[in-house]
Amino acid sequence: MSADRLSKGVRTGALLLVVSALSACGTATVVRPSGSGGSVAHSTPQTSVAKPGQTAVVRRGDTLYALARIHNITPRDLAAWNGLAEPYTIYPGQSLRLFPGGSGGSPARAPTTVVTAPRPGSTAPAATPSPTTAIKSNISWRWPADGAIVGRFVAGEATKQGVDIAGTSGQPVRATAAGVVVYSGAGLVGFGELIIIKHSDQWLSAYGHNRKRLVNEGQSVKAGEQIAEMGRTGAARDMLHFEIRYNGKPVDPLLYLPPK
Repeated sequence: MSADRLSKGVRTGALLLVVSALSACGTATVVRPSGSGGSVAHSTPQTSVAKPGQTAVVRRGDTLYALARIHNITPRDLAAWNGLAEPYTIYPGQSLRLFPGGSGGSPARAPTTVVTAPRPGSTAPAATPSPTTAIKSNISWRWPADGAIVGRFVAGEATKQGVDIAGTSGQPVRATAAGVVVYSGAGLVGFGELIIIKHSDQWLSAYGHNRKRLVNEGQSVKAGEQIAEMGRTGAARDMLHFEIRYNGKPVDPLLYLPPK
């Protein structure tokens, strides 16, 4: 066999191997850096730059990962600084701290240089209550719906960050306290038709799996006002999934709701 024919045979064999490999990876996804010219300026940061005293208010459509990229903070750091556990669910209207340490944002406590990412589950900020201890609030909480409790709060369990109240389809769901609706939609996976009410800079309440939402974003509501009809969107039965969050972190609603 001539050298020329041998060279062609080698190139043909190599081409077949490449085609075969590409066929085997038919489900692969091509990821391109954002920005022009292959820039990676908006890629996920590997280290964090703390911003003492600064916060970011979550808007509709924001994710923890996107906010972390925007502010040059690793997602793990941003979650740890705000006491968030996986899957790092955040809500519109929530304020996220862009620095570690206690409340107040004193530059003496919050480093201005690159910091090391704390482990998830590390000591929470001093202002955040433990799952079994109620922190004093000026809000008079009330039950959002009538019915038996079929699911309870479990700290650290992503699907058990509140209580589930059984009921019937169309049953009234009411605001647990006065506030402003900061979210009304079905964009958060696992919650179905969801409503979130902001009661203060620290306190939020969430109402999931509704059949029908009766309030819009930006609307003020009174304590006890009907905001939805109970349903089973995103659930296996008619029920209300109800959460109370302090500084974005879920707390056990039974520590705040009046005894039945």
